[in-house]
Amino acid sequence: MAKISIIIPCYYNEQNIPVTARELIANESLFASDIEFEYVMVDDGSKDKTFEALKVFKAQYPNKVKLVKLSGNFGSYNAIQAGMKYATGDCNIVIAADLQDPPELMVKMVEYWKQGIKLVLANREDREDPFLSKLFANYYQKLIRKYALPNLPEGGFDFCLFDKQLREQVVALEEKNTNSLYLLVWLKYDYISIAYKRKERAIGKSRWTVKKKIQLFIDSFISFSYTPLRFITTAGLLLGLGSFIYAIYVLWAKLTGHVDVQGWSALMVVFLLVSSFQMIAIGIIGEYLWRNLEASRKRPPYIVDEVI
Repeated sequence: MAKISIIIPCYYNEQNIPVTARELIANESLFASDIEFEYVMVDDGSKDKTFEALKVFKAQYPNKVKLVKLSGNFGSYNAIQAGMKYATGDCNIVIAADLQDPPELMVKMVEYWKQGIKLVLANREDREDPFLSKLFANYYQKLIRKYALPNLPEGGFDFCLFDKQLREQVVALEEKNTNSLYLLVWLKYDYISIAYKRKERAIGKSRWTVKKKIQLFIDSFISFSYTPLRFITTAGLLLGLGSFIYAIYVLWAKLTGHVDVQGWSALMVVFLLVSSFQMIAIGIIGEYLWRNLEASRKRPPYIVDEVI
């Protein structure tokens, strides 16, 4: 029998868990009888009764459900990494706990896996999200595709299937401050993408805040692209060229008597422009250096409090 590990990061999903659990168990009837299921539920430091709801699910299906409780909130992608570490399936599926992604799509994903495809991505061709959230997500995916991971499917993904081999390779990387699912694409394996429309969240409130979105945007760029550093180099060269040309002009104007004293306004504009560029450059370099420091400390990306 083939064993499928379904990894689900959970954060403030107290109300979702009972509904999600019923949907997942009912979804098993769509598969062939030669499939065994394992549900790896990771509580990412929820402060509500999410873990208690997960315990109820575990009590109902003790041989199918594995619970991993983190000591605090380490972020959904670190929670997914924790789920990968404790998963034991021949293939793995990551899906959100809020049922915005359709569980029935797993059947088609597993069919591709049986055909030898090691990575199957469910990419969002559309989403029923608020306008600003949708706008941010679309531009985020476009920038990542253009400057970091050109082989990423349009619309991005969070719902995916990957083989045991890929799971072990991602776990072995032990990367911090990154999008662990994008590491699957970074591995360069051929994949199949299945387009779908992401549904609106029906239960509870999303904890995916603007701050977390910005953090993901920065982490993704720094983890998978050197474009910010290349931007500093290019901008520095352009500023240097412009300064050289302006210096020649000032010298020419002084020698020919066209300008007696350089204006204070022009001097301040140049000073502020160069100063702001330097601060931005230092900030970008600092982000890269901070992640190097994090890697050198060898602190784990998450701390496991309890495993049931």
